[in-house]
Amino acid sequence: MSADVPLILDRVSLTLPSPAGPVEILRELEVRVAAGERVALVGPSGSGKSSLIAVAAGLERPTGGRVLLFGEDLARLNEDGRARLRRGRVSLVFQSFHLLPNMTAQENVAAPLEIAGMADATRTARHWLERVGLSARGHHYPHQLSGGEQQRVALARALAPQPQLMFADEPTGNLDAANAQQVAELMFELVAMTGAALVLVTHDVALAGRADRMVRLRDGRTVEAA
Repeated sequence: MSADVPLILDRVSLTLPSPAGPVEILRELEVRVAAGERVALVGPSGSGKSSLIAVAAGLERPTGGRVLLFGEDLARLNEDGRARLRRGRVSLVFQSFHLLPNMTAQENVAAPLEIAGMADATRTARHWLERVGLSARGHHYPHQLSGGEQQRVALARALAPQPQLMFADEPTGNLDAANAQQVAELMFELVAMTGAALVLVTHDVALAGRADRMVRLRDGRTVEAA
């Protein structure tokens, strides 16, 4: 199952406390993502899209249902176990680039590879910076890069381990139209090249339309899948 369906959300619910009382964020969601499939999550703000990613990646524990990641029930794993399961197999890209400010572009890409024990981390980082068109910017720090360049570094960092599953939460949300289009083109091209499955949260209808399938959420529920 894990090879063909890396991600299954089986009647997943998430309820969080608030000063006004419990808030239902996700309500018995059913989502499956096949190997190599590109799925766009769309819906209004507050519909649960980012929470779905947090639960699916094991960053947040659901209050109901099951999350199966590569066939493993995340509820049976502690935090270290979830981290080991993700390592080298799951990558995340966010709207905010989350680059380490005291590291160069090359170091930002290489750091997760080194943590994972990859022998040729520096060479691999250089290769992926070349893939995203930043081979000449590898020794620049994040503050020396434009927003589009920073997101391309984040893409290189996410894809360098050759993950089986990548989550992207509004990856073009902080970019102008030209940079957003360039990052989107790169993301879909590189995901296809690596064969990774992609779960993409976006408000951009054109970007969502490039996915193999759209899942529409409203009030924490799946209301449409196509």
